[in-house]
Amino acid sequence: MAADKKDFLAIDQHDTEFLRSVLDLAREQKPLARRHRLEATHPGRVLACVFAKPSLRTRVSFEVAIRQLGGSSLFITDQEIGMGTREAVADVARVMSRFVDGIMIRWFDQGEVDELAAAATVPVINGLTDLVHPCQVMADIMTIEEHLGTIEGKTVVMIGDGNNLANSWLNAAIRFPFNFILACPAGYDPAEQIVRKAEAGGASFMITHDPREAVTEAHVIYTDAFYSMGQEAEVEQRRRDFVGFQVNEELLAAADPEHIVLHCLPAHRGEEITDAVMDGPHSAILDEAENRLHAQRAILAILLK
Repeated sequence: MAADKKDFLAIDQHDTEFLRSVLDLAREQKPLARRHRLEATHPGRVLACVFAKPSLRTRVSFEVAIRQLGGSSLFITDQEIGMGTREAVADVARVMSRFVDGIMIRWFDQGEVDELAAAATVPVINGLTDLVHPCQVMADIMTIEEHLGTIEGKTVVMIGDGNNLANSWLNAAIRFPFNFILACPAGYDPAEQIVRKAEAGGASFMITHDPREAVTEAHVIYTDAFYSMGQEAEVEQRRRDFVGFQVNEELLAAADPEHIVLHCLPAHRGEEITDAVMDGPHSAILDEAENRLHAQRAILAILLK
């Protein structure tokens, strides 16, 4: 393994200085990229984009990002490589490391992604697992700071499932000085090991089952779909369990007057969020989606030396 190789698997695995360097570079590059003035600092670099789950934002943003840096990408599906089934995870990692300069993987099992990174000699970036979604939350923090100046001292409220996004927000609360509140139905709490880590790391957070209490004077209201890929059999049960957790105008009346609304997308309009909120004056959802490109490009620029 290269002595100076750095992966991006979870937010809390990096110190605040590194995370700030990512955000600073993303802000610096964004206006240049928008005007097609970004320098091609990584010519010849090849990024393997490995997908077990389909995606609009993850695929397009990573492929555009590496091209803007002067490199290129490969789109690879799990059916093609059979990682963990047809071929051992470590063997896939070692072989791919001979071909490419970095690996972005959108997968189900966090353990297999950790194993891939441990065996690879090139940087591995977690594009999403069932446990965490670190690139999304880095883009979210960038968006919050564009609209509110800083995340420091702000209250970020997530309404919905204690899923991989909630887990990454808990990880982020270890590294950034903000208050995180998760309002989820009973039985949909975040991963216990993530909660214990947040407690041990000094994160400021609360988990409640009352969304109205949670949003009071909040600066950021965040939501996600009540059900995602792999949960198709649970749709009807989840729809029943999440009654009362919709982000709508009535719920947001108690939030800070200057609050912003975020959604990682894709959205099930009329379920977890209403059209009036999603398309309303407090929505920063499209900025958030765009910032996936800028945050991830900064991660690539720093990791793919």
